Amino acid sequence: MSAILNRTDEEAEPKRYRTLFISDVHLGTRGCQADLLLDFFKHNESEELILVGDIIDGWRLKGGWYWPQAHNDVMQKLLRKVRKGTRVVFVPGNHDEFARDFVGLEFGGVEVEDHILHKTANGKTFLVVHGDQFDVVVRHARWLAHLGDWAYDFAIWVNCWFNRARRKFGLPYWSFSQWAKLKVKDAVNFIGAFEETLAAEARKRGVDGIVCGHIHHAMIREIDGITYVNTGDFVESCTAIAEHFDGTLELIQWKSLESERGEIAARTGAALPPPQGVAAE
Repeated sequence: MSAILNRTDEEAEPKRYRTLFISDVHLGTRGCQADLLLDFFKHNESEELILVGDIIDGWRLKGGWYWPQAHNDVMQKLLRKVRKGTRVVFVPGNHDEFARDFVGLEFGGVEVEDHILHKTANGKTFLVVHGDQFDVVVRHARWLAHLGDWAYDFAIWVNCWFNRARRKFGLPYWSFSQWAKLKVKDAVNFIGAFEETLAAEARKRGVDGIVCGHIHHAMIREIDGITYVNTGDFVESCTAIAEHFDGTLELIQWKSLESERGEIAARTGAALPPPQGVAAE
């Protein structure tokens, strides 16, 4: 059974998984939640880490260099994981498509692949691909994709200032762009069509499921016998997919830093409760 975990616990030792899937980190942008990702890595380890594209935002870096220390720390953390024995595979996306010129090579032990077939502990085979290859806008109207990217960045900028005010009142993070995705009919239709298209590709290739990113909408669901898995992003939802050692999958949401969890514990006088699993769709 797949599950969704809301990250609320404080653990002394990192939780171990067989595999972690992460995508859409967008290092090089102001919206990137590098500190949250570093906090996630501090509390979660895996035998294999699969980076499902858009880890570095080459589109944004072309327009102006933005690379704070936290973004460099993420890169160093990934290389450190390799040195400690974690297999790290990088499947580039459209924002870091420059890396597709290096498919089949390794950099610091990080394997670069166009796509991979991942076999879970319970014997299921998943195609792992970023997903932009199946996005009609990205494939046939790149100027429109860049325009949409600019609009998304503006929404993230609005979110940033809006949520600074919310934090002053002790309110949790709220995302306008995520809310809009679920409220605007065209956006909902696009997400549904994307999911159906990816599931169809998995069926065509004769695999049990597909793991992707790209649309920043985390999900684990069954579509006509195919398991569709979207890793979400580390810009707004701050999500990852975890495979346990029995092959089951979980969608993990990582919404707060360790320091913020400490502040909540100090205000309430008690540690935060452990996460509760909720059955996914």
